[in-house]
Amino acid sequence: MPSRKQYDIKDPALAEAGKRRIEWASREMPVLKLIKERFAREKPFKGIRISACLHITTETGNLALALKEGGASVILCASNPLSTQDDAASAMVDYDIPTNAIKGEDQETYYKHISTALDHKPQLTVDDGADLVTTLHTRRSELIKNVIGGTEETTTGVIRLRSMEKARKLKYPIIAVNDAQTKYLFDNRYGTGQSTIDGVTRATNILWAGKKVVICGYGWCGRGVALRARGLGAHVIICEVQPVRALEAVMDGNQVMSLAEAAKLGDIFITVTGDLSVIDKEHFKAMKDGAILANSGHFNVEINIPALANLARGKRQIRPFVDEYVLKDGRRIYLLGEGRLINLAAAEGHPASVMDMSFANQALSLEYIVKNRDTLKPEVYSVPEQIDKEVARLKLQAMGITIDTLTAEQKEYLTSWEQGT
Repeated sequence: MPSRKQYDIKDPALAEAGKRRIEWASREMPVLKLIKERFAREKPFKGIRISACLHITTETGNLALALKEGGASVILCASNPLSTQDDAASAMVDYDIPTNAIKGEDQETYYKHISTALDHKPQLTVDDGADLVTTLHTRRSELIKNVIGGTEETTTGVIRLRSMEKARKLKYPIIAVNDAQTKYLFDNRYGTGQSTIDGVTRATNILWAGKKVVICGYGWCGRGVALRARGLGAHVIICEVQPVRALEAVMDGNQVMSLAEAAKLGDIFITVTGDLSVIDKEHFKAMKDGAILANSGHFNVEINIPALANLARGKRQIRPFVDEYVLKDGRRIYLLGEGRLINLAAAEGHPASVMDMSFANQALSLEYIVKNRDTLKPEVYSVPEQIDKEVARLKLQAMGITIDTLTAEQKEYLTSWEQGT
């Protein structure tokens, strides 16, 4: 077991339960299993130190084990104070992977854990929201000389990294795993869609049928939440700032309106934008008694919680992960999971089957960085197309699905210009 200085978890006695759940998740992660088996033979990360700031879940456990099989020395920390599964964290320590994560940790502990992960002097970083990378670039910049490259999994993190690149502050290459088709078309849409509904349901035990559900943001995550909410009989209202996405939401059968209008109508509000104070003071003032607020964006800034607290005359926890704010006029507003990722705060996050592809992209992108370390510049890169296609091919293979291939004549036709009508 790693030394006490290297890990900080809730309870080592949870390890066996965590191992069983990691094993269960692995059943739904055949692509990562194939990659892990190859890594075990080829050892692409032999002698490489990896620091990973991720949601500490059973699926993340399977990624960490695959990297370890590939020869890496891996250390983990949480990318969100409420997303850790304590049994999974304990299991990782038992697997000799130092882990620093406790569900419900305060902000000071959260950043202490990130600092401990950086004490590992990483050569590769794996991030979910870019807190590890930004801490490395600011408070621990003396360690950057060791770093070969890294990966980032979230929309929010990629936005931050592209901002760093634009400001010429990014000091090493990072692959934006979130931009892979086999990530955002599946993880963001189907994973976030299902797990967000799951988190809200577990926290509240509401009936979705007949509810007016206001979804702020119609990117791939918003599309997924809307799809699942409609499937349960909810009346979906979309609020957007981008005209093309708003138009698409209309064509998909949703109502579209401003949040100022929707605030008066909604029973449940879900934010998935990655932006600041999306639901704000004026919206709280317009909401009806009993409105429920949840966030599935990476950080707890999308709902202006300080503004809500200022409007309230009292607050109490009425159920686990449900805080009741009583406004001065007697109306009650319910905030779920402290405004943090509701799918991980109150549920188990994305199903393993969809994380299989996301983490396959992570593993193969890290291998790509090691192999191409001499040619990559300090920029944000998309996942190489061959990796994206390979992940899709392996997933189809694991599902027992075959697809067609082009004939030589068809390939020639698609690459020529001479033939017409």
